[in-house]
Amino acid sequence: MLDYSVALLANPAHEGDPKKAYAYLQSRGTLSISEIADHMVKHGCNYDRADIVAIITKLVSCIKELMEDSYRISLGDLGNLFLSCKSTGATSLKAFTENNIKEINVNFSPSKQFENLRSEVSLHKVPSRAAAQAALEAQLEGLTTADWTPKDNDGEEDEEPEP
Repeated sequence: MLDYSVALLANPAHEGDPKKAYAYLQSRGTLSISEIADHMVKHGCNYDRADIVAIITKLVSCIKELMEDSYRISLGDLGNLFLSCKSTGATSLKAFTENNIKEINVNFSPSKQFENLRSEVSLHKVPSRAAAQAALEAQLEGLTTADWTPKDNDGEEDEEPEP
């Protein structure tokens, strides 16, 4: 089950347009390699936790090494990893040097199995983090109501856009 919240967001390309409600997913946390290994063992994996952690740890270093040697990595049903770069332009092909390359980034391309999980998951609407935090603070202070009206950068309440 995926938790999601809804927020009113402005369209940066059309600043004058009214805000619209959009969903965003709420993460329950981040799992470490050890926690994933424990989960795999509970699902009947033939390897023990230490072996799984060792394999994944070695896999990470090997993937990095192979990608640095210009290989793309296929992780089967998970998807593919590949590198891309960002560079500044040069006035000509001859003027371009490796110093123009500013970043090398890892990209992930999901397999068909992971492209769009919408039809395979159930969704559960939850309060935004701000609303949950405001409710918790109000509860701890013994209040029966909470205010989670969005504030702008100067601490003032945002005005609702006119329709």
